[in-house]
Amino acid sequence: MLPTRTGLLALAAVVLLTCSAARAQENLDAGKSAPKLFAESCAACHRSAKGLAKGHFSLTLYLYLQKHYASNSSSAWALTSYLESVDAAKRAPTRAAAAQPAPRSSTWSARSSLRPPASIPNR
Repeated sequence: MLPTRTGLLALAAVVLLTCSAARAQENLDAGKSAPKLFAESCAACHRSAKGLAKGHFSLTLYLYLQKHYASNSSSAWALTSYLESVDAAKRAPTRAAAAQPAPRSSTWSARSSLRPPASIPNR
C-alpha cells in the first residue's frame, strides 16, 4: 500500500515540529557561574544567598531548584552547591575564633564566684 499525499504531509509536519522543539530547548544557563545564576534567577526576591540552604537536604534543594529556577540539571546542581557553600562558610568558625576562649558573661561572674560543686552526703 502506497502512502497517500495527506499521510506524507502529516508525517512531514510531525518531523518539522519535532525538530523545531528540539532547537528551542537550548541551554540558557550554559557557561554561567553559580553566583551569576543566583544573580539572574534568585536575586530578584532574595537579597543574599546566605541562609537559603539552611535546613534543606542537598537532594531536596536540588530537585526544588531544578523544577522552579534552573533550566537544566547541571545548573540546579551548581546552584545547590553554591547555596550550600555560602551557608557552610558562614557556619564554620575561623581558626582564630576557635582558639580564643568564649568570653564570660559579666552578670554571671558578678553574681557568683567559681567553686567546685558541693559534696554529696553519704547515706
